[in-house]
Amino acid sequence: MTHHAPVLAVPETELNELRSRLLNTRWPTPWPATGWEVGTESGELRRLVTYWASEYDWRAHEATINALPSHLADIDGTPVHYLRFDGEHPGALPIVLTNGWPSSFLELTTLARRLATPSRYGGDAADAFTVIVPSLPGFAFSPQRPSLTEPPQTHEIWHRLMHDELGFERYAAHGGDLGAGITSRLGEAHPEAVVGIHLMAIAGPVSYDKTGVTTEEQEYLDTVAVWSAEEGGYLHEQSTRPLTLSYGLADSPTGLLAWIVEKYRAWSDCGGDLSSRFSDDFLLTQASLYWFTGTISTSFRPYYEYAQRLTRRVERVNVPTALALFPADLTQPPRSWAERTYNITRYTRMPRGGHFAAHEEPELLAHDLTEFFRAHR
Repeated sequence: MTHHAPVLAVPETELNELRSRLLNTRWPTPWPATGWEVGTESGELRRLVTYWASEYDWRAHEATINALPSHLADIDGTPVHYLRFDGEHPGALPIVLTNGWPSSFLELTTLARRLATPSRYGGDAADAFTVIVPSLPGFAFSPQRPSLTEPPQTHEIWHRLMHDELGFERYAAHGGDLGAGITSRLGEAHPEAVVGIHLMAIAGPVSYDKTGVTTEEQEYLDTVAVWSAEEGGYLHEQSTRPLTLSYGLADSPTGLLAWIVEKYRAWSDCGGDLSSRFSDDFLLTQASLYWFTGTISTSFRPYYEYAQRLTRRVERVNVPTALALFPADLTQPPRSWAERTYNITRYTRMPRGGHFAAHEEPELLAHDLTEFFRAHR
């Protein structure tokens, strides 16, 4: 059962409480250290917090969110929020887009519009997709799954949404980060329905012979190890003791903003300058969504569930798979490494962009998606 969802109306009391918390932030004792090397830089965070508390216009963004084509579906008792952008062409290929962390459905709207109405962006209407953008369970407007251990897993919820609820016999799928894992499992579990998958990250092979690793693959594995040691602290905490972290972030909007803004800077192609890729309003709307929906703690669940082996591992994906690698994203797996797990039929190294490519480089991403799926319509 699907119905149009009136999404958001934050009470004025909650807005006032947010501003009060921001204005009364208890700042940590500063270190004799500058820059981002020791964490979120104080000057940038203070500037954003001041703007969030005083000039940022939540009501304008709330209205924009409410104007989106939002719906709520009930999938076997699990409510799922999703956006639906109908393709401008009657034969439009359905596609489900899945975001990662610390992102939201909102980050995918520009890409979704490009895919649904390509003629508005200089493309061909015949390449249109009907685009479905669900909110992950525990993100924004989709409540978390009721059990850590009981099915269905997210990829199965997505299949039931696309196939059973929306009636798409055949559909495409795209994702990066957490969304790449969900998209991979979707393609692996439902090759009869998924025409192909488009990824910005991959699952590594479940097992492999270390003596058969190529030089290029070993260099890649070495960079992953360095990244894990230098950048992977958030991942380790969210995978092992996520609730300990969540008390502080659910209570302090400044803490919440510090935790996610560091990632927008580190993982994007911004050259160290956040404002070159993200407006203050974009960053604060993402933070506000987490804040007002109370979902920062539940957004950690996919990390914990994967680490506890509650999420199924990707073993072999046989549907046609495209891999688009953006240079500032977390890892750059060689084609041969991806081919150990996937049926790679398109492999693209992008000239620019990062982890948040749907927002950073929607034109590049839409073009790659369009080119790949043209053969699978």
